[in-house]
Amino acid sequence: MSLSTAQGHQKKPKKITKVRLKNIGLYYLERYESSVQKLRDVLRRRIDKYAFANPEIDKQSLYALADEVIAEFETLGYVSDSRFAALKVRDYLSAGKSARYIKTKLKLQGIDEAAVDSLIQQSDYDPFEAAKLFAKKKHIGPYRTSSDLKQQNFKKDMATLLRAGFDYNIVCDVLKIEPSSDIEF
Repeated sequence: MSLSTAQGHQKKPKKITKVRLKNIGLYYLERYESSVQKLRDVLRRRIDKYAFANPEIDKQSLYALADEVIAEFETLGYVSDSRFAALKVRDYLSAGKSARYIKTKLKLQGIDEAAVDSLIQQSDYDPFEAAKLFAKKKHIGPYRTSSDLKQQNFKKDMATLLRAGFDYNIVCDVLKIEPSSDIEF
């Protein structure tokens, strides 16, 4: 008899084997493009969930199985950091994200910063155009509907662009002002 989650009981996690880890990984990769580190995190979370319910299990041996599965997926071409990074850089640039934002996000995904730098340089990245696109999408700065709102929200718009990772000079150019140090925050 299976325990129901509606009664407040959770089902016991299925036993983790190499075949099960492959199935979990393949199912995840069917739905998402992933970096090696992200796939490793997904598999380790499953292992941790199973190990929590079965404390006598050696997690390290299961982690080693997960690493074997990931290595096999890499040789088969199912998961590739370079492909993942190229797709993400393209998507982030088309969304108007800053180079700093892109580097940070991909570093969290386990992608080498030097690889990200080379991909950004290959893509003809223009920080001014990216900042303009970001401002347009957020309806800030010169893309506000009312000129009164532009003046009232100037500091807020500047802060938004700076938090998004754009340089001060780029932000000033986008907001159509001259860079100066007499602006109060």
